[in-house]
Amino acid sequence: MQASKQTNNTTKVIKIKNTFPTLNAQKIDQIHRIVNGSSKPKPCIQMTTKGPLRKQVIIPMSNDNINKFMKDSSLYITNINQSLRNTKSEVLVDFIRSDISSVTIVTNKVAVQSDLYIIENYIKKVEDIDTVNVNISQLPQSKSYLKIIGIPYFPHNSSNEHLTPSEVESIIKQNQIFDNIVLTSKLCVIKVSSKSDILIIWIDIWDVQSGSKAKSLINRCFKVGRFIATIQGANMNPGIPQCKNCWQWGYVTMSCHIHGSKCIKCNGPHKTENHRQFRWCCKVNEKTNLPRLKTKKGEQCPHFFKCSNCHGDHQANSNLCPFWKYKFYCE
Repeated sequence: MQASKQTNNTTKVIKIKNTFPTLNAQKIDQIHRIVNGSSKPKPCIQMTTKGPLRKQVIIPMSNDNINKFMKDSSLYITNINQSLRNTKSEVLVDFIRSDISSVTIVTNKVAVQSDLYIIENYIKKVEDIDTVNVNISQLPQSKSYLKIIGIPYFPHNSSNEHLTPSEVESIIKQNQIFDNIVLTSKLCVIKVSSKSDILIIWIDIWDVQSGSKAKSLINRCFKVGRFIATIQGANMNPGIPQCKNCWQWGYVTMSCHIHGSKCIKCNGPHKTENHRQFRWCCKVNEKTNLPRLKTKKGEQCPHFFKCSNCHGDHQANSNLCPFWKYKFYCE
């Protein structure tokens, strides 16, 4: 019986070697053990996403700066292109669009560092722009997903105050292992379970498609008070994209097929910042039973609307929307 098993194993090894003649003996032995069920392959963690098109420049800035900058965006396109031509650059600006936290300048070619400097320098010289709230311009990058383990929910024995994302972020910024690492969003600090006193801290960082920055951090440790935290890789879960033009789910803004824009509040055929000028609810009407007053200049629209996706009483990008809650589940 023993001799029969050895003969079968030898036959399998010979078949693998004949099928894959370029494999070495160690690799053949590993495949043989996996086939027999004695060794299972380690799961591969996909922690880095493929970044967007690099023919655009992202400039993070405050919401107030974004609103001021977008008012005369067509003029700024002309002026930036003139500055680029003066340096004999082949890069030209096609159009400018805004996001919640940044301005995106779409170009005809991938910008180099000198082009980024010209664009950023011009924006900082624009009137009414608060330069303190304008961050360094950057090209689109991939995202890598990591998690930090080994930190208790109440790290300070003398008090019942739990660890906050801002505290963790300040610790990360002061630590040398995070030099040249830029966070893509706010940290997510959650407990392992509802009855656990141990935290998992999820961090998303800007990276290259090979994930080299994330790989340099994995399995490294650093101190949080008297505790040792360890960095591990996490499976990427970027979720379903939401178009910032029509506010529908399933595709990015660059792939939007509608002409014009949709309002995030009322789903009307106008930009959200022009809602008060075009929507009837913000205009005066003395003929109604309760005379409707005009929304004062500078005030946000106080009225309630139906979400264009679920028809709930919130905006289309609200975290109260069921679409937003299940954005990580494709079905």
